[in-house]
Amino acid sequence: MRKVLVVDDEKLIVKGIKFSLEQDEMQVDCAYDGEEALEKAKENQYDIILLDVMLPGLTGFEVCQAIREFSSVPIIMLTAKGEDMDKILGLEYGADDYITKPFNILEVKARIKAILRRSAHHDVKEEESAKVVECRGLKIDGESRRVHIHGKEVNLTAKEFDLLELLVFHPNKVYSREDLLNTVWGYDYPGDARTVDVHIRRLREKIEVNPGVPDYVHTKWGVGYYFQS
Repeated sequence: MRKVLVVDDEKLIVKGIKFSLEQDEMQVDCAYDGEEALEKAKENQYDIILLDVMLPGLTGFEVCQAIREFSSVPIIMLTAKGEDMDKILGLEYGADDYITKPFNILEVKARIKAILRRSAHHDVKEEESAKVVECRGLKIDGESRRVHIHGKEVNLTAKEFDLLELLVFHPNKVYSREDLLNTVWGYDYPGDARTVDVHIRRLREKIEVNPGVPDYVHTKWGVGYYFQS
């Protein structure tokens, strides 16, 4: 049974999401402020976290950032604000996705299922996940989902790892932003392609010596991104 943490200070929203997800046989924990959310994330293993941005105490962004220090669990930010900067800021803190309020519960469930399918896909693709690729100081282990740069481990979020894994296991193949959205996120993303740009930039900051002149993840201008073997 999949385990989900729903975090929002609006109890009616939490109640509605909890009821709907339980109809799909998911186990749902609830939290109503940032501190409670962080405590539960530390004490339990979740398959996915729905995290509201505007929370009493710690904000959703702060909670997301804190969780990223010890977990790569997929996080979907819930935001009442429609400004692009707020959405991008959510991704900068390590979120995997965002949904703008007011939302349709069917959309929420579709996003969750897509991410969980992607996670399950990683669990079952034994042939590819058994691969360990080493290239110019970068080592990526698909089974343990660990990455090392010149012997030093780099902590990536789930989506950052998914992006890198796809590019590394298909070297020199150029993926458009739309390809990456559909492949890594697992559905037609409702936002724009900047979501990919944000994740690629964050990934480069973690694995490249000079992110402005990357050695691993390159840009094919006007087309997309690729890993140079």
